[in-house]
Amino acid sequence: MVRVAALITFLACVVLSEALHEPGYCAFYEECGLNPSVGGTLIPPIVPCLNYSQARPILGDHYKKLQQVCPMLAQGEGNTFACCSIKQLNSLETSLTLSKAVLIRCPSCADNFAHLHCITTCSPNQSQIVKVTKVMNVTQLVGNPKEAVVGYQAFLTTNFADASFQSCKNVRIPATGGFAIATMCGRYGAKLCTPQRWFDFQGDSSNGLAPLDIDFQLMKEGDTTGVPEGVIPYNGRALGCNETTPSGGEACSCQDCQESCPSVPPPEPPTPPFTLLGIDGYLLISIILLCLLNSNEIPQQAIHPSEVTCADKNSLAAQAFLSSLFRAWGTVMATYPLMVLLLSAVIVAVFAAGLKSIELTTDPVELWSAPNSRARQEKEFHDTHFDPFFRTNQLILTAPGREGYIYDSLLFGPQNFSGLVSKDLIIELLELQTRIQFWSEDLNRTASLKDVCFAPLNPSNPSLTDCAVNSLPQYFQNSLDNINAKVNMTELGVTKEVDWRDHLIYCLNSPLSFKDITDLGMSCMADYGAPVFSFLAVGGYSNDDFTNAEAFIMTFSLNNYARSNPKFNVAMQWESEFLKIVQDYQKNPAANFTFAYMAERSLEDEINRTTAEDIPIFMISYAVIFVYIAVALGEYSSCKRILVDSKFLVGLGGILVVGCSVLSSMGFYSWIGIPSSLVILQVVPFLVLAVGADNIFIFVLEYQRDVRRPGEKREEQIGRVLGNVAPSMLLCSLSESVCFFLGALSTMPAVKSFALYAALAVLMDFVLQMTAFVALMSLDARRQDSNRCELLCCVKVGKERSNKPNEGFLLPFMRKFYAPVLLHRFTRVIVMLVFIIMLCGSLYLMFNVTVGLDQELAMPKGSYMLDYFQYLYKYFEVGAPVYFVTKKGFNFTSVEGMNAVCSSVGCDQFSLAQKIQYATNYPERSYLGIPANSWVDDFIDWLNPGSKCCRLYTLGPNAGNFCPANQSAFLCGRKCMATPSDGVLRPTVEQFNRFLPDFLGNRPDLQCSKGGLGAYDKAVVRDEGGEIIASRFMAYHTPLTNSQEFTAALLMARELADNITKGMRKIPGTSPDFEVFPYTVTNVFYEQYLTIVPEGLFSISLCLLPTFVVCCLLLGLDLRSGLLNLLTIIMIVVDTVGVMTLWGIDYNAVALINLVTAVGISVEFVSHMTRSFALSIKPTHVERAKEATANMGSAVFAGVAMTNLPGILVLAFAKAQLIQIFFFRLNLVITLLGMAHGLIFLPVLLSYFGPGVNKAVLLQEQLKANSKANDELRMRNHVKQVYDNLSYEENEVKGDPPSPSDASRSSEFTEKQWEDKIDHF
Repeated sequence: MVRVAALITFLACVVLSEALHEPGYCAFYEECGLNPSVGGTLIPPIVPCLNYSQARPILGDHYKKLQQVCPMLAQGEGNTFACCSIKQLNSLETSLTLSKAVLIRCPSCADNFAHLHCITTCSPNQSQIVKVTKVMNVTQLVGNPKEAVVGYQAFLTTNFADASFQSCKNVRIPATGGFAIATMCGRYGAKLCTPQRWFDFQGDSSNGLAPLDIDFQLMKEGDTTGVPEGVIPYNGRALGCNETTPSGGEACSCQDCQESCPSVPPPEPPTPPFTLLGIDGYLLISIILLCLLNSNEIPQQAIHPSEVTCADKNSLAAQAFLSSLFRAWGTVMATYPLMVLLLSAVIVAVFAAGLKSIELTTDPVELWSAPNSRARQEKEFHDTHFDPFFRTNQLILTAPGREGYIYDSLLFGPQNFSGLVSKDLIIELLELQTRIQFWSEDLNRTASLKDVCFAPLNPSNPSLTDCAVNSLPQYFQNSLDNINAKVNMTELGVTKEVDWRDHLIYCLNSPLSFKDITDLGMSCMADYGAPVFSFLAVGGYSNDDFTNAEAFIMTFSLNNYARSNPKFNVAMQWESEFLKIVQDYQKNPAANFTFAYMAERSLEDEINRTTAEDIPIFMISYAVIFVYIAVALGEYSSCKRILVDSKFLVGLGGILVVGCSVLSSMGFYSWIGIPSSLVILQVVPFLVLAVGADNIFIFVLEYQRDVRRPGEKREEQIGRVLGNVAPSMLLCSLSESVCFFLGALSTMPAVKSFALYAALAVLMDFVLQMTAFVALMSLDARRQDSNRCELLCCVKVGKERSNKPNEGFLLPFMRKFYAPVLLHRFTRVIVMLVFIIMLCGSLYLMFNVTVGLDQELAMPKGSYMLDYFQYLYKYFEVGAPVYFVTKKGFNFTSVEGMNAVCSSVGCDQFSLAQKIQYATNYPERSYLGIPANSWVDDFIDWLNPGSKCCRLYTLGPNAGNFCPANQSAFLCGRKCMATPSDGVLRPTVEQFNRFLPDFLGNRPDLQCSKGGLGAYDKAVVRDEGGEIIASRFMAYHTPLTNSQEFTAALLMARELADNITKGMRKIPGTSPDFEVFPYTVTNVFYEQYLTIVPEGLFSISLCLLPTFVVCCLLLGLDLRSGLLNLLTIIMIVVDTVGVMTLWGIDYNAVALINLVTAVGISVEFVSHMTRSFALSIKPTHVERAKEATANMGSAVFAGVAMTNLPGILVLAFAKAQLIQIFFFRLNLVITLLGMAHGLIFLPVLLSYFGPGVNKAVLLQEQLKANSKANDELRMRNHVKQVYDNLSYEENEVKGDPPSPSDASRSSEFTEKQWEDKIDHF
């Protein structure tokens, strides 16, 4: 038997070696049967019979079929000869149909592809083009065995081969955005594909499509090396992709053919930075401003007596009115302290009762994106018409330390494999993938991935294998048997074992293949029916060296249910189990992976977790502030009276007042349904404490420094002291409250709610200070006057309280040392120079502040999400998907409408899909990496009669209905549409509406890869009348790594969408309000950074306005004081932004909230000092500045600076990076700059430019002095008269002395006279 086989082989070789190559002769003819050496093919591998004979004339139906399949060979009936039978033409048509399904977008490419195979199969000069190299005996169904050709060489010139390849290499697959050539070039993919590799793949019988082996020999023209005698390499003319086909097909579109593209100018370069004279413009302006501010000599103001102006009168009247009002108010509050406290507690309780219905907003979308913002409206439109973007749960796994190796593949040659890409790790990854299941209370059964997963091809009743899980094991259909499969394979006479590595190499380069080219014969498609692109399975590779990747990527996609849907809770449970399992796996010492992970819920979970963990830090911060206030408010005049003069309970009362004001504010807004947030809970108490503590210190210190007048009651003294300081407290509190109320005009929800809560809290704090705290002071003063200890009220101290004012340590220090040094003439010049330099430098830095908030900053240190972000930026090769969404108002059913959207042959050169394609040519500017898929293109290709996709039943009960491609041709003999004469297929309106639902419901398979189920069934939304009211086209961003890139990508996508909208509105019948917009899940977070600079300027300007207006009004229209007040606060804000740039603090919504807070705190540092200076009657500006610095500066330093700093320093120990950066760093900057400007710069500024002495106040003091002098004169006269009377009595001269009542009446008259003068004035 062996000898017979050897003899047959020998004879076959002899026959083949003696084959002739002559014109007009065939090398093979007619079909012999199935190729016995090929198995598991996607179509029957029918091979021709060896038959060296003359070409046959083609007539009748034979000719019609030839003209249909191979029109380039048709020379007219009667003049046409060919080497193929009608059966061979039918088989060739079937084979070409599969390839044409992806190439038909470009008619010239499809024509060249058919040209190639028609020449080798049917050319009348076949023997001059091919050389049979291998035959086998094949037994036919009827008859004797025949020799069949199972391998041959085909000789082509490189001119023809290169031109054919060039016409096809850029043809796209709209559903994926990739190139069709990638599926037709084996392991090389689109980037490494060459004409030789392309032809080799087509001639490889292991690809599941070729029925036999074809060895394509590409010969340069004139080169005969290795060419058998008589063979003439075929040198036909291949069409260029920008040429029309002989059958009338139009040139390929720009997206599929670069030669067809119009001349599109490159995008304009980005706007260059602002420069003047070749240097940074902002820097130059800052330098010029610095020179101007320092070029003028600053004159020292001197007081020149003059007549009292109207402004002076208004100022005095305002101060007198407020002082008298608060004096009377304070007296009443101090007289009835218990009643006041009770009423205050009742009011607070009523307000705070609203907390029972408080709502905390934790959803980042609700916090940072305004409901009426463009991004929110676009998200609402997208989620309403399409399903919300699925929930992503992801693992990125690495295996550092494992050595890579080189695998010598039989088919692909030496290949680099990293230590990660190993069989044991792939199996371990597969085991990890299948672990997650749990008991669900919502479903009342055990739940698993299938209950919540995104299943694009079977959404109604998915099984586990229908779930969209993208991972490397999907190339093996998640089958352990497929991973372990191996087989011996012979290639070019070499036999070697092929295994999972060969399959993986092929699939990573050709993920759309239904069958690899190895003898394993396995599919590359995932078990849920869709391809897994290499960038979704592996990461950390370069130059498409996928097997040398550094990371595996595994992604579970879950349906994004509404929060009201019970399955939302199931999805959240699944994600919790997912996190628990991967965290347990991470702790397992036997695990071979080092990995990072995340779930859709991770961001919110981690933010909530770190907030809860940092609550103790805030509590400690408030406790430190409380201890400081309690200690600092004490008088400590004597060691024996420490327990009496301490102010522990007063400090506690002050803290309680702050707490009650915050609770009242939160309760009130909860009553009316305005939600709160964690930002409010963290910031508002801190702000109100800073503001409230300042007022407390001013009031208490003023009381301690005051001496009770003779005959004055304690309550009257408290009222008088309150009358002195309450106008200043009102000035600051009212400024801040109005400031925050105006800040609520912000469109950003978090800023708006913060401003509302802060405004009412500040206002309530002032009200409670004027009531409850005054009552507490009255009770404490009563205790102190009784010499009772503070905490032990029953214990008395024998040492009496001194009646001298208690100035403490700070006031004398600032009066004797600090103020004189600060306001020395040389020091003042230095201070002005330094602060002006700071302002100019900060102005320059302000224009260079980084705008944005990287999402990793929202995570606490040590969070697993930080590792995930690091892995994501390092290993991912593509960015997030971006959808270009069309709204209602565009007619897709018209030819003009389809052409304005599609990108294939006959489409507009500036259509929707084409403009997106142009943008991807400049990824560094557009941030688009992969072009958009297009359901319109695939729908047109699906309708093309050149493919098997759209057919109609001709038999059976479904006759006339759509017939899927996997049905027999016997049942479905009719095409949906006829072949157009010009090659540009466009359905009529009726056909469009009839077949679109069939397209969207057609599951893609090998017979028809263009089916729309999974890719497009949710991308097209129609109303009840069939009109398309929404559709979307998905592209991909380039990898985006920070908020600046996300923001720039959003801006560029919107510019592109606006350009597309303008173009599509020009199509007849388009509604004028039709719109195309880009949608990415991150848009709602990053849109704020497009407008946050003008939004911030608007908010801060609104806050600055009341500080100026209120200051002017309460100081009696004192414009100069108001302007100086405003200037200093602006400088604090500008310098804060400048330091933000230096310290790496980005400008964002959280920073904006703190900057609004900075305005409020700055008012405390500045307004008290300004008012104190304005009311001073010292003779010179410098002396008035010294007085204000000593008296009010000491209270501001103790009440604002020293209250804030200890609490701020504690925040440095918080775990959350947001708190460390935006609460510790930024608040520290705000406090230090506020203190520097309020206690250093402002006194110097006032000493130069402060308002003059209020003449009305000066006149008032003069009248008081005159009255006092008159009283002293009258008293001296009275005393002299008494002595005279006594002397006269001794000399027996009798007289009646003036009665005491007379002296009293004299005194009363003088006082009344003085008051009359004041009233007249």
